[in-house]
Amino acid sequence: MKWLVLLIVLVAFGRTPTESHPGAETPVVSLEGEAQGTTYHIKYVDERQRNFKKPVDSLLTEIDLCLSTYRPDSEISQFNRSDSHRFLRPYFYPVLKKSEDVYRATNGAFDPTVKPLVDAYELGKKSRDLWLPNVDSLLQYVGFQYISYDAVSVKKLKKNVRLDFNALAQGYTVDVLAVFLESKGIDRYMVEVGGEVRCRGERSPGQWWKVGIESPVRPGGLQTSVRMANRSMATSGNYRNFYRQNGEIFGHIINPKTGFSKPDALLSATVFARDAMTADAYATAFLVMGLQETQRFLSKQPDLDAYLIYKAETGSLQTMATDGIREFIR
Repeated sequence: MKWLVLLIVLVAFGRTPTESHPGAETPVVSLEGEAQGTTYHIKYVDERQRNFKKPVDSLLTEIDLCLSTYRPDSEISQFNRSDSHRFLRPYFYPVLKKSEDVYRATNGAFDPTVKPLVDAYELGKKSRDLWLPNVDSLLQYVGFQYISYDAVSVKKLKKNVRLDFNALAQGYTVDVLAVFLESKGIDRYMVEVGGEVRCRGERSPGQWWKVGIESPVRPGGLQTSVRMANRSMATSGNYRNFYRQNGEIFGHIINPKTGFSKPDALLSATVFARDAMTADAYATAFLVMGLQETQRFLSKQPDLDAYLIYKAETGSLQTMATDGIREFIR
């Protein structure tokens, strides 16, 4: 549902429904498939060896019918074409509420009303037509202050405002699937959708889940790996999905304040949080904020950890890990 830096999950996702590992008292159940324009992988320990693929796929379909901007029949698409919408499924409100929380915390660096600008960017990338002259006229429709909502419905306070949850919907999807597993009594799992990850418990006694972070200069290559348990993780980067026009480079993560994205020293932001939706949203916001503002922000946020990859003034690649995650980085 959004472009992102794909995390390299180091656990071998086999195609067999169950697999045994040394030291594991119970075989690991493995599920995988396609959803939201990407893939998903789920691993969990279950003494009953239950296969939850069918209900997982049903949940993924329901989330798409609510939050996918690529489906004209989704709830968010219906809202974008109208002035108001009464929620039909339980997924719209939590994502809208989290969007507002991160919008306010980042002083507008994260804003789900950015869709008019995202559409202009994508059209410009596809057609190669100049789209920057349209930015000023489109910015008038960007701003969370033009949205009013409660737990039942959402409405526009200004016509032509449109929502786009692609910057946090995959993280939220991971959380929904994790909560589903927990409702079935599963307390050791890894859920990954499109690179967003949530883990609980150990994979096997004494062995944590292990996840890799892609190198921004070696596509498909590994920058580092992280040991994880009882945390969520999401990565965003502007180094792959960009295009040049009239000698200028534009990234796909749009700054909702300026209407476009310009290169910054920060190449990749991996965020660690209690839930994947929070990690997903802040990873996007940090790419908008840039390196220095992100570092200042993190110094005041004890509930967030991050691993940043950036380019130094000398041109060399540098990394920074916050204190809470440093010992788990390889």
